[in-house]
Amino acid sequence: MNRKIRDYGISIGTMPTGSNNSITDVKGVKVGHTTLDEGKIKTGVTAILPHEDNIFKEKLVAASHVINGFGKSTGIIQIEEMGTVETPIILTNTLSVGIAYETLIKYMLRQNKDIGDTTGTINPIICECNDGRINDIRGLHIKPEHIVEAIEKCNIDFDEGNVGAGTGMMCYGLKGGIGSSSRIIEFDGIKYTVGVLVLSNFGSLEDFVLNGNPIGQRLFKEIQDINTIEDKGSIILIVATDIPLESRQLKRIIKRVYPGISRTGSYTGNGSGEVVIGFSTANRIKHYERNDIIDIKIINENKIDKIFKATVEATEEAILNSLICSSSTVDRRGKIVYSLKDLL
Repeated sequence: MNRKIRDYGISIGTMPTGSNNSITDVKGVKVGHTTLDEGKIKTGVTAILPHEDNIFKEKLVAASHVINGFGKSTGIIQIEEMGTVETPIILTNTLSVGIAYETLIKYMLRQNKDIGDTTGTINPIICECNDGRINDIRGLHIKPEHIVEAIEKCNIDFDEGNVGAGTGMMCYGLKGGIGSSSRIIEFDGIKYTVGVLVLSNFGSLEDFVLNGNPIGQRLFKEIQDINTIEDKGSIILIVATDIPLESRQLKRIIKRVYPGISRTGSYTGNGSGEVVIGFSTANRIKHYERNDIIDIKIINENKIDKIFKATVEATEEAILNSLICSSSTVDRRGKIVYSLKDLL
């Protein structure tokens, strides 16, 4: 497994982490990758399973939030309207959204013979970042089998850095990609978890801040040839929790990823796409619910500040993990893209 930012003696925030310090500390959540890394092909797929059962028949309370909308994600309109997720979440590169969408539909149809027949259709959730600086994105190298493989590989333990959808991503001019972190909160004597997973592909090196230290300014002076671009990349954030919430509360929580992003130095450029999807595993919404009225548990709104803080801390640390867990690579033009761990 990767050495994370804490393994370098850098602790973010004050709240305790889960046992794996990852989104899969939320019970039932699993993550899987398919990585394509050969020559100019540096791309992949990352899948997030919100729970281990049939997600279409047992949906989870969810919310979405768009910080800056320069992106091509699918499924967020229905999440906004209905407040649930009903498929795995797929992350990939921008030009592979279409193949991921169709493949996820076919995957869900195989799992659910009723979809499009005796019941309604399906809302596939696909999120993307543009890995074209490193990857030969025009080659359209992602195929249906890569989507299915990522889903089937989902597990509690997963790699971070330049793997899966993160294989070709850059963050602050360095090698970015997949990163994750978690925080533990206690309510009424019971411990709950907030987990964040990011696909990082944003920021300019001179703006990079590492745990309050504007280290990017020094790195930019030393190796400024690696980054002359504006802050116009993107970041996808998936927030998971087992805290009982309704969709409106969850939306308030996932908006708090933005301070976590900003703590690493980003100001969110005009051409950037920041999309957040959050879900809670505490309440399941049955597709074939028989009762007219159903009961769900929610948190006392006056106690929500702890969740806000946990989300901010986990977001900041997840971004730093996406950087520190990555390895230096060579982009499609033969230029080196450095990993943060090679520069500390």
